[in-house]
Amino acid sequence: MTADLVVWAEQVARTCLRDLPRRLRHVEGVARRAMMVADAMDDPELLVAAAWLHDIGYGAELATTGFHPVDGAEFLHGQGVSRRLCALVANHSCACVEARRRGIPLRWEDELTPLRDALWWADMTTTPTGEPTNVQARIAEVLDRYGPEHVVAASVAESAPQLIAAAERTEVTARAAGVDFR
Repeated sequence: MTADLVVWAEQVARTCLRDLPRRLRHVEGVARRAMMVADAMDDPELLVAAAWLHDIGYGAELATTGFHPVDGAEFLHGQGVSRRLCALVANHSCACVEARRRGIPLRWEDELTPLRDALWWADMTTTPTGEPTNVQARIAEVLDRYGPEHVVAASVAESAPQLIAAAERTEVTARAAGVDFR
């Protein structure tokens, strides 16, 4: 992986999300958050690329299942990117729970690594408009925005302990590597 991957990922995200400016602002914020902790990870460029790409499945031209993590991963697979990058996108922020609730097969294995945790942290500590937040506030925002009966809210509520644990692990790892979150 090289810095070229990050440049490519940003271009893909900007293209796929060009008609979704709020979603693009969120993705820009997630990429900024990922850059904060990237050097504490085994593959910094992969983390930042995954941050740029995690929501591309929202792009209308990519939607096949209607579930953005799977649609994004399938698009990336068709582009010939690594299986690891596809899996990070497919599994971001505990997507397996929502996939199960929607009855959508998730063929990409969750790698359960610090890099995966860092992607979840970056996503779950960024508001819909790209501003930094904390994981508890982000979970509350999602629950409020969708309402308790929506599949997204129910999935996030079920996933909350895993999302919080991933965020906590990321912050411990990043602090040990010298990241200052102030």
